[in-house]
Amino acid sequence: MSGISKRTTRPSSTSQTSGAEDYGWNHLYKYQFTKDIKQNEQTMKEILHNCSDVQYRHIRIGNDMKALLIYVDGLIDSKSLEETVLKPLIVQGLNDDDDDSFANQIVDTLATRQATQTEDVQETVKSILGGQVAIFAKESNKILIADLKEFEKRQVSEPATESVVRGPREGFNENIRTNTGLLRQKLKSPLLKIEPLTLGTLSQTDVAIVYIETLAEPSILDEVRKRVGSIKIDAILDSEYIEDYIQDAPYSPFPTVQNTERPDVVISSLLEGKIAIMVNGSPFALIVPLTFWAALESAEDHYENFIYTTAIRWLRFLLLCISFLLPSLYVASTTFHPQLIPADLLFSIAAAREGVPLPAVIEAILMELMFEAFREAGIRLPKPASSAVGMVGALVIGESAVHAGIISAPTVIVVAFTGIASFAIPRYNLGLAFRFLRFPLLILAGTVGFYGIGFGLIMLLIHVVNLSSFGVPYLSPLAPQVPGNLLDILIRVPRWAANRPRSNTGLDIKRFSEDTKESMEQFEPKID
Repeated sequence: MSGISKRTTRPSSTSQTSGAEDYGWNHLYKYQFTKDIKQNEQTMKEILHNCSDVQYRHIRIGNDMKALLIYVDGLIDSKSLEETVLKPLIVQGLNDDDDDSFANQIVDTLATRQATQTEDVQETVKSILGGQVAIFAKESNKILIADLKEFEKRQVSEPATESVVRGPREGFNENIRTNTGLLRQKLKSPLLKIEPLTLGTLSQTDVAIVYIETLAEPSILDEVRKRVGSIKIDAILDSEYIEDYIQDAPYSPFPTVQNTERPDVVISSLLEGKIAIMVNGSPFALIVPLTFWAALESAEDHYENFIYTTAIRWLRFLLLCISFLLPSLYVASTTFHPQLIPADLLFSIAAAREGVPLPAVIEAILMELMFEAFREAGIRLPKPASSAVGMVGALVIGESAVHAGIISAPTVIVVAFTGIASFAIPRYNLGLAFRFLRFPLLILAGTVGFYGIGFGLIMLLIHVVNLSSFGVPYLSPLAPQVPGNLLDILIRVPRWAANRPRSNTGLDIKRFSEDTKESMEQFEPKID
């Protein structure tokens, strides 16, 4: 892997979030806790005023308040609060005659040991809003923070965007601890590192950088830490917020950061030396670096026979070319280069286009726009209604346009085949790039024919060759060539013969022992 390339500059987010920082936390430095529990309660109520979900519970002996519990209703485990905090304090109580302080008595009394002490107001407020319980004791300015978080979360289920015929059926949900736990279940090794961060001055979102210590390239890992750690924004609501700030070429239509809902995809990427970024509240993990060939891979490629997978990869690449080039080739050949079309086919196309008032390029653009509109409508509408306005609806309207003499039948066939071929692209964001670029290529084809297509492809190739993801060339290992990695582009070799992608770090590329290969060879049939 090459050195980290310089990213395209973009406006800094610091100036946009300075006001949020001041409003969110800087004003808390004027507050301090005292040994007066009632004054501390008043301080917290002043800071968290108009927060109806914040609960204040008092532990009293007689008329004297011995302890105060502050937490957010809905973020903690109420049963654990009763069993591990309230019940021990009420049953055992706090003794005024005891020489020990009330704070130490509370520590000794609690049934939970997931607790820390602090005197910092900002840390206390962050802990309360993060789902922990703050316990204030009489005659003490030390606050006990008990971890009793329990959030409502979606159960682990099959990923909606990356379904497979064969392979694991579990996908990430919106809870980062559940997601990291799924990774730990699959990779029980101390080399799997999960570095925590907190981003968002208002949201205080938990973020984790995940990698395998001996496989991740140090220069890329440092760059990931630098880019993620430099994000200054008021809130992080999804992993896309981070993707927007860390990608190398924000103005490029091609994705340079991979996103996935599947734990097995993350693990297989980590085993190749890549780095994952996980965000609390998002079921999509980010994986860097990303190459064009990795974006063309499907999760199912790793679970089927390598012969079938190789054939499907070739078919997928062919369908990608068809979905991108077919409308432009049709427009260019019928408008500027009819001599390239066989005579019988040319007469058939000419007969179908007789009486159509629109040029071929306008026909193709209108049909493509209509197809894209129906595809987006099918995604956004509820499932019962989406089937009625999906691809079938587009074809029905296209057929009606043919009968009305507005659109020719060959154009409908070309656009329909193009749309079906585009569904073979496994990554939605990569498919979006080619769907977007199809229109400028159509305009070039309708303007100067094959010369326009050639010019568009050359410009696209120049852009892609100069594109990189965290210093890794986008077309690697084809351009520049890395001979040891070329086999894994359009061919999937047997798992027992596959190595880890080569890099410049000198890390071990072997994923199997020589004993494994020898044991596989003994099962090969012997022909006398």
